[in-house]
Amino acid sequence: MISAKTLTQEELDNPVISPEEVIAFNGPTDGFLCSLNANRYGIEFLSFKIRDMETNQTLFHIDKNSNANQPPPQAIDETAARTIQYDFPADFLNFRTVGTKLVFSVGGSPVPNFRMIERHYFREKLVKSFDFNFGFCIPNSTNTWEAIYDMPKLSEEEQEDIMKHPFETKSDSFYFVNNDLIMHNKADYSYQA
Repeated sequence: MISAKTLTQEELDNPVISPEEVIAFNGPTDGFLCSLNANRYGIEFLSFKIRDMETNQTLFHIDKNSNANQPPPQAIDETAARTIQYDFPADFLNFRTVGTKLVFSVGGSPVPNFRMIERHYFREKLVKSFDFNFGFCIPNSTNTWEAIYDMPKLSEEEQEDIMKHPFETKSDSFYFVNNDLIMHNKADYSYQA
């Protein structure tokens, strides 16, 4: 597996990591495999929502515009800008399907073959992998990407173990344009009763 700790700044700014490589990862990465500068397309996430598909209950929602009145940070902390911690109720582990809705904007260049690969792990073991293709985004556009996730079936023992170890469930989300890695985000998960 590729170690983020061994990548040079040039390699982080212009990564040569393929979708096939990230699909083969057997554990979460030890850092980010590209820098914020790798996002040459000016893609910016505006809002994100997670909901239970059976009840339509919103489980998480964040909107960039809700923070519009806050002063801009003095310096960008790359890790904080690209990592999120989710604190879900324990019954989340029993959901059969979860829907997500991502609203994002695109800069002045066309975005061909936009793809997201998301890998979820618990204690270095792959739990689920998702691979979504958005396709083409026109320049200077705002887009909505909705995805349905079939949740993995977990035994009672696996659920107990996950609940006893908050934030040891992790994910890496890799975003590609024409098979070039342009963004890499991470998440940590807690499931509490």
